[in-house]
Amino acid sequence: MPAPIFKRILLKISGEALAADKGFGVDTIRIHEVAAELADVHQLGIQMAIVVGGGNFFRGVADQARNMDRVSADHMGMLATVINALALQDALEKQNVYTRVQTAIEMNQVAEPFIRRRAMRHLEKGRVVIFAGGTGNPYFSTDTAASLRAMEIKADAILKATKVDGIYDADPMKVPDAKKYSTLTYMDVLRQGLKVMDSTAISLCKDNNLPIIVFNLNQRGNIRRVVLGEKIGSLVSA
Repeated sequence: MPAPIFKRILLKISGEALAADKGFGVDTIRIHEVAAELADVHQLGIQMAIVVGGGNFFRGVADQARNMDRVSADHMGMLATVINALALQDALEKQNVYTRVQTAIEMNQVAEPFIRRRAMRHLEKGRVVIFAGGTGNPYFSTDTAASLRAMEIKADAILKATKVDGIYDADPMKVPDAKKYSTLTYMDVLRQGLKVMDSTAISLCKDNNLPIIVFNLNQRGNIRRVVLGEKIGSLVSA
């Protein structure tokens, strides 16, 4: 069996991925499927951190927040990520994977506060660490939080799990002949305004030369394929 090409990864999962076809909340069948895949990858000996979004409950820039103050809406979105992180923690521990949730906003009764050295120690001890609460600041997306946490824990790459099989020049759900890119540079993404991650997250990865791999989470086994070095999805690098 081939060896993993990464020692430590940061996996970004959207909140919508946990809702499956329901579109809202957490689909218990889907979250256990995801947890089983993560447990399988964890058994390869990879140190794994996860940033999970909150769009399945609340998104600060969505229509549901139209008449709200942006700061209040973003704080609600951060709390939504904590709900998802706790649900994912529960599902992972049912797979016998020791997991810790760390939040950017302190809520000591439900999770640890984010402390970089503690997070890295958990990873070294073979625990999965889920980072919730975004960056703890409004106006920053969970994509930016993923980039920031990846730098802080010295991850080898960001794996962005989405509902499409890579990066396209247009939305492949709406444009049937959209062109897929197998490799891109950070500047390609920024110049073309591709909706991979927001520009703050891409710029952060560019400045620190951190590769991003975008792939389809809905195809079973894809996380394992990526960490074992199979060329699936799209790679953004220097």
